[in-house]
Amino acid sequence: VFFQYSGTKYSGVMETSVHQSGVGVQNYLEKAAQNLKPAVPIKFHISSRTDSGVHALCNSAHLDIQRAPGKPAFQERELICGLNHHLKPEPIRILSAHRVTNDFHARFSALSRTYIYRLLMGCPHHSEVPVFERDLCWAPAGGYLNVPAMQDAARFLLGTHDFSTFCSLNSETPFRSPVRTILQADIRPSSGFLSHHYEHRGLEFWELKFRSKSFLYRQVRRMVGALVAVGQGKLTPHHIKELLEIKDARAFPPHAMAPPSGLFLKSVEY
Repeated sequence: VFFQYSGTKYSGVMETSVHQSGVGVQNYLEKAAQNLKPAVPIKFHISSRTDSGVHALCNSAHLDIQRAPGKPAFQERELICGLNHHLKPEPIRILSAHRVTNDFHARFSALSRTYIYRLLMGCPHHSEVPVFERDLCWAPAGGYLNVPAMQDAARFLLGTHDFSTFCSLNSETPFRSPVRTILQADIRPSSGFLSHHYEHRGLEFWELKFRSKSFLYRQVRRMVGALVAVGQGKLTPHHIKELLEIKDARAFPPHAMAPPSGLFLKSVEY
């Protein structure tokens, strides 16, 4: 299944236990699935982990559904409508469903993942962000960024590198290779929600797009934060190359990580 969600109110996409403070998107997906009366509890195996506050235009998961004896298998449309009915009123929607072979795995069968990060320029202070864009973009302090310098810096991220400096440390860090291949790193103008109604404010929306087979923990937010620091003149484009070569998470500039609110998982490709 492919599904989307606004991540603002959730602890992330992964399920949480009753002892944890926040609730994950997966908790709601599995609760909705249980309302379909399966013979065996349904488990969602999610392709891409997203953090608290991060959104998904399209994430994916696989699941096995065993119905009671004599009950026919769900048709794709029936499954989509049933899950969405039980997901109301959560900001989570099933987009599509596809029957797959038994050896398919939502996480390990993925060829690549694409993330976009939305930046808003022209807002010297976060209190000036349009109310309809709240929690859906980042307006860096100062208002304007040197986009050509950011584009020069982004080129250093392309290709295969050890991204240790761009990985936040967590329990999995010692067991995962820090080497990743960035297939795409673009910075392009974008549009805002209803922005044509306040053109007089001179606001500019930009999107940073990154594509890779997989990403390290908080890697995209660290890459965005470093590129914004370049746009603010705090770093030079060549500093990005130096940060890659250092290969040490502790060398990452303090307070430079981008907030979660502007990050969207755009798609998972198979």
